Amino acid sequence: MNSGKMQDISTLTKLVTPEMSTKQLMKAARKAHPKASKKAIARAAFYSLIANADNQDPGKSKRLQAFAISERIQSD
Repeated sequence: MNSGKMQDISTLTKLVTPEMSTKQLMKAARKAHPKASKKAIARAAFYSLIANADNQDPGKSKRLQAFAISERIQSD
Protein backbone atom coordinates (compact mmCIF):
# COMPACT_ATOMS: atom_id res chain seq x y z
CA MET A 1 0.00 0.00 0.00
CA ASN A 2 1.45 3.36 -0.92
CA SER A 3 1.87 6.10 1.67
CA GLY A 4 -0.84 8.27 0.10
CA LYS A 5 -3.49 5.61 0.62
CA MET A 6 -2.15 4.92 4.10
CA GLN A 7 -2.48 8.59 4.98
CA ASP A 8 -6.05 8.61 3.65
CA ILE A 9 -7.02 5.70 5.86
CA SER A 10 -5.12 7.15 8.80
CA THR A 11 -8.11 9.38 9.40
CA LEU A 12 -8.85 6.72 12.02
CA THR A 13 -7.66 9.25 14.58
CA LYS A 14 -10.67 11.36 13.60
CA LEU A 15 -13.03 8.41 13.93
CA VAL A 16 -11.86 6.76 17.15
CA THR A 17 -13.12 7.58 20.63
CA PRO A 18 -11.77 6.15 23.89
CA GLU A 19 -15.04 4.26 24.54
CA MET A 20 -15.20 2.70 21.08
CA SER A 21 -14.96 -1.07 20.69
CA THR A 22 -12.80 -2.62 17.99
CA LYS A 23 -15.93 -3.69 16.11
CA GLN A 24 -17.28 -0.14 16.20
CA LEU A 25 -13.98 1.24 14.94
CA MET A 26 -13.84 -1.29 12.10
CA LYS A 27 -17.41 -0.40 11.12
CA ALA A 28 -16.58 3.33 11.13
CA ALA A 29 -13.39 2.74 9.12
CA ARG A 30 -15.23 0.61 6.56
CA LYS A 31 -17.90 3.28 6.23
CA ALA A 32 -15.27 5.95 5.60
CA HIS A 33 -13.14 3.68 3.35
CA PRO A 34 -15.36 0.94 1.87
CA LYS A 35 -12.67 -0.44 -0.44
CA ALA A 36 -10.03 -0.83 2.28
CA SER A 37 -9.19 -4.34 3.44
CA LYS A 38 -9.11 -5.31 7.12
CA LYS A 39 -5.34 -5.66 6.81
CA ALA A 40 -5.00 -2.15 5.36
CA ILE A 41 -7.17 -0.71 8.12
CA ALA A 42 -5.09 -2.46 10.81
CA ARG A 43 -1.89 -1.14 9.23
CA ALA A 44 -3.41 2.33 9.09
CA ALA A 45 -4.18 2.07 12.80
CA PHE A 46 -0.49 1.37 13.51
CA TYR A 47 0.49 4.20 11.14
CA SER A 48 -1.92 6.57 12.91
CA LEU A 49 -0.59 5.55 16.29
CA ILE A 50 3.00 6.20 15.26
CA ALA A 51 2.21 9.44 13.43
CA ASN A 52 0.32 10.80 16.43
CA ALA A 53 2.60 9.48 19.17
CA ASP A 54 2.85 12.93 20.70
CA ASN A 55 -0.93 13.30 20.70
CA GLN A 56 -2.42 14.72 23.88
CA ASP A 57 -5.30 12.21 23.89
CA PRO A 58 -4.03 8.96 25.42
CA GLY A 59 -7.50 7.36 25.21
CA LYS A 60 -7.45 7.52 21.42
CA SER A 61 -3.92 6.15 21.31
CA LYS A 62 -4.81 3.22 23.57
CA ARG A 63 -7.90 2.40 21.51
CA LEU A 64 -5.94 2.56 18.22
CA GLN A 65 -3.25 0.31 19.68
CA ALA A 66 -5.76 -2.24 20.96
CA PHE A 67 -7.58 -2.21 17.62
CA ALA A 68 -4.42 -2.60 15.54
CA ILE A 69 -3.11 -5.46 17.66
CA SER A 70 -6.48 -7.20 17.69
CA GLU A 71 -6.88 -7.00 13.92
CA ARG A 72 -3.29 -8.04 13.26
CA ILE A 73 -3.66 -11.15 15.43
CA GLN A 74 -6.87 -12.09 13.62
CA SER A 75 -5.30 -11.74 10.18
CA ASP A 76 -2.16 -13.79 10.94
